[in-house]
Amino acid sequence: MSLKGKIAVVTGGARGLGRAISIKLAADGAAVSVWDLNGPGAEETARMIRDAGGQAIGIECNSAKADAIAAAVARTHAELGQIAILVNNAALSPFLKFEDITEEIWDDLMAINMKGPFLCCKAILPDMVAANWGRIINISSSSAQSGSSFHAHYAASKGGVIGFTKGLAMEYANRGITVNNVPPGFVNTEGLQESPVDIEAFSPMTPMKRPGRPENIAAAVAFLASEDADYVTGHTLSVNGGRYLN
Repeated sequence: MSLKGKIAVVTGGARGLGRAISIKLAADGAAVSVWDLNGPGAEETARMIRDAGGQAIGIECNSAKADAIAAAVARTHAELGQIAILVNNAALSPFLKFEDITEEIWDDLMAINMKGPFLCCKAILPDMVAANWGRIINISSSSAQSGSSFHAHYAASKGGVIGFTKGLAMEYANRGITVNNVPPGFVNTEGLQESPVDIEAFSPMTPMKRPGRPENIAAAVAFLASEDADYVTGHTLSVNGGRYLN
């Protein structure tokens, strides 16, 4: 599944799923523009790719701000070229009781989780339309499929991402552009380790009795970004070890 000659943008690429996705796309041949609010973290991911022989740049970018996205796109164009692959991964995922979710918390989360993919697609789709080829992969969540306690705002935002994926897929299906989403479930990232979830206690309750690895998500994203997936669009590719069955 060679991505040689393709330019990819991965948001939220400073760590966790975003870092694994960036590294996998680069291993498959893509040049990767790694975006994150954490600029040094984004550059560290890019450095890891370069040290492995790949091509990458790290950019500090708030993917909920149109002007920041425009600047990141301009730098990506200047240093790498026209963008063919977009992975909307950046997200907030705090655990909060519903009564503790304020309007400000709701708005901030929706800005990153829902508005961010919208703005990134608006900025990058012209490259794909011009090339008559593009891949958009949105990272959603199994919480939008099955629900999750103390995650009402997060599940709502990721449910929106799934709906957004389907609508965009229908609109661009005849223009060489596919739009799909991957909802991870119980994946052992820094975010999970920092959450209130007891990983050791929860693992036996899952069908595979263990958490997934970031690389499992990265492999699904890489497939959807490839030529092999050119007849797959509007799809939800669940990677959850059997925790939720489509």
